[in-house]
Amino acid sequence: MWDEAVTRYDFGSEHPMDPVRLALTMSLVRAYGLDRAVDVVAAKPAGDSTLRLVHREDYVAAVRAASADPRRADQSYGLGTVDDPAFAGMHEVSALIAGQSVGAAEAIWRGEAAHAVNFAGGLHHAMPGTASGFCIYNDASLAIARLLELGAERVAYVDVDVHHGDGVQAAFWEDPRVLTVSLHEHPRTLFPQTGWPEETGAAGAGEGGAVNVALPAGTGDAGWLRAFHAVVPELLADFRPQVLVTQHGADTHFEDPLAHLAVSLDAQRAVQEACHELAHEHADGRWLALGGGGYAVVDVVPRSWTHLVGIAAHAPVDPESVIPASWRDEVYARTRQLGPARMTDGRWPVGFRDWAEGYDPADRLDQAVLATRKAAFPLRGLLA
Repeated sequence: MWDEAVTRYDFGSEHPMDPVRLALTMSLVRAYGLDRAVDVVAAKPAGDSTLRLVHREDYVAAVRAASADPRRADQSYGLGTVDDPAFAGMHEVSALIAGQSVGAAEAIWRGEAAHAVNFAGGLHHAMPGTASGFCIYNDASLAIARLLELGAERVAYVDVDVHHGDGVQAAFWEDPRVLTVSLHEHPRTLFPQTGWPEETGAAGAGEGGAVNVALPAGTGDAGWLRAFHAVVPELLADFRPQVLVTQHGADTHFEDPLAHLAVSLDAQRAVQEACHELAHEHADGRWLALGGGGYAVVDVVPRSWTHLVGIAAHAPVDPESVIPASWRDEVYARTRQLGPARMTDGRWPVGFRDWAEGYDPADRLDQAVLATRKAAFPLRGLLA
């Protein structure tokens, strides 16, 4: 899913969410010829009736008002703040990004595509009535809500952004048709200070519908992959989703300036591959992959999401490949930075110790996984 206009999602030159990351990603996708391996399409912006599947009518009206005149931004809705500055056209571009995710979900459900990628999406912090964490409209929640509207009975959402996927969790807190799983840095050390293992869904029908893995700051490749594989495959095998929606924020990377994990591009690619395989194994191949955070906008984000596109296209990019010089020239022209030379951080293939081999109760990473399994798994009838 791509429309050049998504690059207008721009909070200003001093904001870390620089839209150049989107432009450079699409340029790298083209440099590898992946635009010829997939159908590149653009969907219409989400209309008001679609936005109201998740967002309150008064909030959408507040976004429209701020979009028309940023000076009118109402901070009670999270608009016009340091994290979410108001800018002209904010409603239109936010609705456009949401429309790409909703359109992708519709194509998957109708059998027009097996996989779809919207790397401009993954804006997982937006709440029904407030902007939050650089996110105006929650395209991930809207895509899931549209799938439910179309008749889906089981949708799984797996979020591997460094920040907790709080907005998506909140949207489906009481809905047993949606399983939300988030692996993120521990809320003691990172925004939004939610995503504790004890957050497992609303009492009653929603109980066990939310699963959170709170990773210690400093977690690297082996621990991150160990945690993912200790939790996600078993949950998906039990839930049997009809569609798998995944969010691939690149801000877990060790170069990211806003967080404290130490994950490489190669581990990110390994999780992307795992999500692809899990979609085929448990969801008949129906897979919607979204972007998300990521603030190392030259070195990390374009490479990570180009790998994601390649995997979804069944045309994976070799990690050892040398990045085309034409793209590196564009990087310098746009940013006056030198772009990376290869599609790897030099750690491919990434190894980890499988959870089935046993755990160490004194290890901080294993403690985090155990806390999640003990809190959430029994609620789903699974052994902790």
